[in-house]
Amino acid sequence: MSQRGGFAKPPGKPSQPEHARTPAEFTEALRALRLRSGLTYRQLEDQAGAHADPLPASTIASTLGRTTLPRERFVEAFTRACGLDEEEVGAWLEARHRIATRLSAPDGEEAGHADGTPVPAPGASAPPRTQRWRRLAGLLGAACVVAAAFGFGSWFHDASTPDALPAMPVTGLRMLAVGSWARIHPARTPELCLTEGRDRTGRYRTAVAAQRLCGEAGLPQVYLEPVAENTVQIQWHHPKYGIGCLTVLSKGAARNLLEPRDDCADDNQAQRFRIESIGPRATARFLIRPAVTGQCLSLRDQDTEEGTEIVQGRCSGAGDQDFLIELIPPPHTAAAPKKTGTT
Repeated sequence: MSQRGGFAKPPGKPSQPEHARTPAEFTEALRALRLRSGLTYRQLEDQAGAHADPLPASTIASTLGRTTLPRERFVEAFTRACGLDEEEVGAWLEARHRIATRLSAPDGEEAGHADGTPVPAPGASAPPRTQRWRRLAGLLGAACVVAAAFGFGSWFHDASTPDALPAMPVTGLRMLAVGSWARIHPARTPELCLTEGRDRTGRYRTAVAAQRLCGEAGLPQVYLEPVAENTVQIQWHHPKYGIGCLTVLSKGAARNLLEPRDDCADDNQAQRFRIESIGPRATARFLIRPAVTGQCLSLRDQDTEEGTEIVQGRCSGAGDQDFLIELIPPPHTAAAPKKTGTT
């Protein structure tokens, strides 16, 4: 695939990680590398498998959604899956080691890596690269080191370079070039969020998108990942079911509802949503339009009650089609890297 979601893959080698100074910046650089590779999570899983590196797609999405320093074995497998050669993979590992070395413990305690392994004394050489890992290490439980909701400034290199990512992938929304954590609120009911719910008619028993109180235990975290100009994938990082992408359903009992699916694909039009800023800038309201139809998301029957389903329909200009998008810091934990079907 020569293009990823409408962004032309830039010429030349991908940017190197030497300018990353914190775990958050390093992880954002990995996300940028993923964007430039043009590969979906599933394709990266396949590429890693070809190198005998087990790397589930859900683990990739979970790890790249954090701001903690990824494990060395993940960095090795992931960068190789992105198509880097051994010298380039080594450069990423060296950058990770440099950042980990700086994460020293409080005075009087032994310094250690973010993943719990000791670091050498200042001036010591970096440890040799590990052998290719044969089983997935647990990646849960790490606390966020840096909460970065609104951006990190420049993309680790001069913005004039040909592989620079767009500074603002969604007009009117100050999200990161590689995506941001967010809450989506129906404008008429800002105390509620677009999150996991059920079809109130009972005809469709799988989880669908609905408006519910924000912050309830067990609900997914929302991550917006740009796939084209003003177009995003709406990912749900669920504490139980892992990673899913909201998908517009086109037939059956759930027609026009939105369902989280674990078969995330950048080129799946039913998983792509155009974000359009509307009204005065101070109001920061948006239309959310499924790319597959060009229609608008709204509340079923223009209802304001908690539990009302999110549906697609004709763009009417009604208030139930206005949404607020709140960018938030990364969650302290990410969704469990568990492969699953629909929730």
